[in-house]
Amino acid sequence: MSKKKKKFYVVWKGHKEGIYKSWADCKVAIQGYQGAQFKSFATQAEAKKAFNGAYADFITPKRDKNKTSAQQQQKITEEVNFYSIAVDAASSGNPGKVEYRGVDTQTKEQLFHQGPFTQGTNNIGEFLALVHGLALLKNKNSDRVIYSDSKIAMSWVRKKNCNTKLPRSKKNEDIFKLVDRAEAWLNTNRVSTKILKWNTKEWGEIPADFGRK
Repeated sequence: MSKKKKKFYVVWKGHKEGIYKSWADCKVAIQGYQGAQFKSFATQAEAKKAFNGAYADFITPKRDKNKTSAQQQQKITEEVNFYSIAVDAASSGNPGKVEYRGVDTQTKEQLFHQGPFTQGTNNIGEFLALVHGLALLKNKNSDRVIYSDSKIAMSWVRKKNCNTKLPRSKKNEDIFKLVDRAEAWLNTNRVSTKILKWNTKEWGEIPADFGRK
């Protein structure tokens, strides 16, 4: 069995900045911190150099990271059904602050947005985004399809149950009120909208992505 390579984690902005020798320690330093800046490095020397520098110098600029190649764009044009909406969620920590939204797949016009909620998980956000999108299309009597990049959310919708392991508490009661409403809606409405899996590997990030990868 091959030995897992050790990594060093630099936190430029978090609850406590510094260099950490384990992901567990790094996670404590950034979890729930909005706008946390961190990155892993293969050696301690690289980590020290990075920590003494600026975060922006050690990340791939979003304009390059999200750039669509000609080949990828061709695949999108040929394979994506643009008569659709796309939904996605984003969380800061897991659990942590959560928000979700839906957009027009082609124009990226935002159709709805909820949050951020004080505490939730990304999967809960993905589930709520999908149900919100389904309800929106049903209310408009629209025959458009809906895209999600979350297999878990799609599974929960099929089962009409948000199967989260997050314990309910005062801190997350707002988001669980929406979960209860979403489950009730699924159990009292016939869903005819076609739900499609967004092919992130071939098409890049879903149009509703919050751009925080």
